[in-house]
Amino acid sequence: MTGARPWWQTGVIYQVYPRSFQDSDGDGVGDLQGVRQRLDHLAWLGVDALWLSPFYPSPQADFGYDVADFCGVDPLFGDLAAFDRLVADAHARGLRVIVDWVPNHSSDRHPWFEQSRRSRDAPKRDWYVWRDPAPDGAPPTNWRSPFGGPAWTLDETTGQMYLHSFLAEQPDLNWRSPALRAAMFDTLRFWMARGVDGFRIDVAHHVLKDPAFRDNPPNPAPSGGHKPASAYDAQLHVHEKDHPDAHALYREVRAVVDGFDDRERVTLGEIHLPDALDRWAAYFGEALDEIHLPIHFGLLDVDWTPDGLRRHVAAVEAAVPPGGWPTYVLGNHDERRLATRLGAARARLATVLLLTLRGTPTLYNGDEIGIPDVDVPDARRRDPMGLRSGVPAPG
Repeated sequence: MTGARPWWQTGVIYQVYPRSFQDSDGDGVGDLQGVRQRLDHLAWLGVDALWLSPFYPSPQADFGYDVADFCGVDPLFGDLAAFDRLVADAHARGLRVIVDWVPNHSSDRHPWFEQSRRSRDAPKRDWYVWRDPAPDGAPPTNWRSPFGGPAWTLDETTGQMYLHSFLAEQPDLNWRSPALRAAMFDTLRFWMARGVDGFRIDVAHHVLKDPAFRDNPPNPAPSGGHKPASAYDAQLHVHEKDHPDAHALYREVRAVVDGFDDRERVTLGEIHLPDALDRWAAYFGEALDEIHLPIHFGLLDVDWTPDGLRRHVAAVEAAVPPGGWPTYVLGNHDERRLATRLGAARARLATVLLLTLRGTPTLYNGDEIGIPDVDVPDARRRDPMGLRSGVPAPG
């Protein structure tokens, strides 16, 4: 690579989870104005870009990852004017703004899905994934949700089942529909027109499924990695995610982002394939024309010894294609706090490692000062996943 490096290769990305970051109006929930109030601190801290977790209108079945409007702001967090002020003030301080883009699914209360489920010949029927049940009434495939149960739910109105890779309240979008594809590309353009500097792509490897809808084979060695194994881990997930067709899609996504104007923007992809480095690295694109920064999550499972870390980093570096740039994470909103997982002393060392490895580091808000998990009393829990599973969410 010649010349100056792009900003996303020389900076630090800082994930802000708005709901728990700063409450500006006393309602007990963080908001965009609260983030805006802390911009001077973040600039002092030395980060270069803020990644904002979802703030879109949502029923909050999955704390905002069930999006009911891809081009709005939930009143819980503010409005579009508050977002615009946040972006303007961040840019005035030399901070860039990255937003979550959730392409795999919407909320079941999104107008698109409400229209799709009205009838089998509804205009937006093919914007989601619908199939007939098996003759015995079972789901059309054995695919499961990591949140528990089948990845299919029967819709009584039409007698068909819709696919939801996650919660039943999160029906999967059908990226094989040209109209859906065009509508989602327009959501990227909407936020770029408002000044965002990039997108963190949620569960990027889930977006396209096997068009033949084949069953997944059993997993001969089930493992949940650093989390307890579940029924979901009893399968090899080869047909409902990481489909080869996703690569053509991300070339299109990259063309939309790169071609919008002359601003240099970045795409980060949430790609959980820590044990398949070749498949993870494929999301850079053969010509580095897919996702700028496919996020690697292997440090969450690594053997925290000098030899274990050395082997892991060497393997990642060997997988990154020439000209590609790695990115590592130690925590995020889905994980226990770094200081809780590793202990305070090791967390400090882990953060030094994160900030000195070749690549772009991504920090989760609060990990830089060693915040541990907090034991939240049952009566005060609000996290939907924590309430479902009985396991508290990270603080």
